[in-house]
Amino acid sequence: MKTEVSLKVKSKFVTKYKNGYPLITKETILNSTALDEEGCTIKLVDEQNNFIAKGYYGKQNKGLGWVLSNNEKEQFDHRFFEKTLKAAFDRREHFFQGSETTAFRVFNGEGDGIGGLTIDYFDGYYVITWYSKGIYHFREFIIDSLKNLVKFKAIYQKKRFDESGKYIEEDDFVAGERGEFPLIVKENGVNIAVYLNESAMVGVFLDQKDVRKTLRDVYSKGKRVLNTFSYTGVFSVFAALGGATKTTSVDLANRSKSKTIEQFKVNGIDAETQDIIVEDVFKYFKYAVKKGLLFDVVILDPPSFARSKKFVFSAEKDYKNLLKEAISITEDNGIILASTNASSFGMDKFKGFIDTAFKESKKRYKLMEEFSLPEDFRTNKHYPESDYLKVVFIKKLK
Repeated sequence: MKTEVSLKVKSKFVTKYKNGYPLITKETILNSTALDEEGCTIKLVDEQNNFIAKGYYGKQNKGLGWVLSNNEKEQFDHRFFEKTLKAAFDRREHFFQGSETTAFRVFNGEGDGIGGLTIDYFDGYYVITWYSKGIYHFREFIIDSLKNLVKFKAIYQKKRFDESGKYIEEDDFVAGERGEFPLIVKENGVNIAVYLNESAMVGVFLDQKDVRKTLRDVYSKGKRVLNTFSYTGVFSVFAALGGATKTTSVDLANRSKSKTIEQFKVNGIDAETQDIIVEDVFKYFKYAVKKGLLFDVVILDPPSFARSKKFVFSAEKDYKNLLKEAISITEDNGIILASTNASSFGMDKFKGFIDTAFKESKKRYKLMEEFSLPEDFRTNKHYPESDYLKVVFIKKLK
């Protein structure tokens, strides 16, 4: 394996990289065929061979790798990774002091200086996610650095780099004492059951913590709440704890029902008092319209891409039509919580979808408040796609 490969940056992209852009892509490089094995160091140079930046080769759906340093002498060794991880943990020191929230992100990829790597904290347990074979090449440096920097009950890992970019199914345990699951963590005082050794996802998306708190504290009391693409039902739990008269959770995955029942149970809520439906969300919308069902709050948090037997959903192409479905079953003066994690478009375009959906539905609306990523999900100002989360609370006017 070549330990270092020089890649020539096309002249029109040189300034972009000099200004801190972190993602190395095929479109910006003249000689990407020079890349050999993932994990090698990349030296970016201009067409006159002047140094620009250093990074590593690691294929993701986003690109070929990531810039890690503008210092030509930087070595991607134990010292580099420990220093970078320590800076990230220090920034989050106040999160470790709180007792109301015991699950949060401690390292957020390119936002903390190493694209392709995230580390989450769950009440003493750490979960590392590797997004390419390239970053996994540095695993010993990163795992050793983590062990040196923090006290931990156990470390788990998720490998998200099989041929199609999906999770590699295996034992995720790395070090420490194996946990007993479900592990109960807290988020703003609410219990959440998580499983660190079961699949790619642990049972909760930590990037929605501020949104769930707002749903509970502001928009749930006395409301009928529909939670679509409900996953393990955590939004529904927050709504119920906020005083919703009833929640309805809808998801296509069979396991969503037992997982949602469990989330209600660990918060002392009788799941029998709530509706939990295993069904294609698009079919459920048609059923709700046919039956004349209306909801005071509708939560729309679909994956950026999803496929079922009859429907293919892409946030960029289909979110507007999904919103129209939601508008049709939302009460006048009701709320739609519209959310997307698609990084391919920004908040302005998302608001454009909202505006078009309401105009085509011949309904008026008011934007109540909006959210992007929470504080622990640090972003990179030179790479807008790193701030991928877009959430808007929309009031459907009479």
